[in-house]
Amino acid sequence: METNVKAIELKDLWRKYKSTDSDRAREQLVVAYSPLVKYVAGRMSSGLPAHVEEADLISYGLIGLINAIERFDIYREIKFETYAITRIKGAIIDELRALDWVPRSVRARARAIERAHGKLEHRLHRTPSDEEMARELELSVDEFQESLIKISTSTVVALDELWAVSDSSGDQVSLLDTLHDPDAPDPQLLLDASELKDRLADAISALPEREKLVIALYYYENLTLREIGEVLGVTESRISQLHTKAVLRLKSRLQGDNLRD
Repeated sequence: METNVKAIELKDLWRKYKSTDSDRAREQLVVAYSPLVKYVAGRMSSGLPAHVEEADLISYGLIGLINAIERFDIYREIKFETYAITRIKGAIIDELRALDWVPRSVRARARAIERAHGKLEHRLHRTPSDEEMARELELSVDEFQESLIKISTSTVVALDELWAVSDSSGDQVSLLDTLHDPDAPDPQLLLDASELKDRLADAISALPEREKLVIALYYYENLTLREIGEVLGVTESRISQLHTKAVLRLKSRLQGDNLRD
């Protein structure tokens, strides 16, 4: 991800800001890294309702960028861009959650699907089909798939939420922060983060191939849902369904792991 400033100038800005706490230097860093905010907001807006404007996401993301600049340790062996993207996403997710724009009925249906998936997977010892899920929920297959479309607007950020653990004060801390911080003050937090990462990796590997591919292209290759549809030759709506099913399966499986611990 390119910035608006050359690398050597950025190093000078970082040194100046960290040594003097200069407001001017911080403002210049915000401007230099602002393309990161637009990039993250653009990706996240593609799966949200029309009334959630990208400009709002950018303003939320700027809060995360400023927080990242203030907290970043220039001596850590991690690129600032990688660190900042996590903070930017987190700030946007926090604001969206505070707005509570997802209808209660949609939240309830998402929870019902998660529970049904966990129940069927335990009973069948395999991933349930759409037909089996619909039957368990007492819906037609069309109604089940329509539910996935409605839920999809609430799950685009859901996988990012899975990549977080709670510290001793109850605050959400990204896995990135814990796994890349050798001076993390809470060893248990470090262990929890590592275990969660392993669980999530196992859960992703157990997904049906098509859903696994969608997750890989969206979260690791940074394609939008529309771009994934073009790659796979299906509609964006179909990709949205696959993404929603994958995220709900992952949440169900991780919650099931927690219940067994």
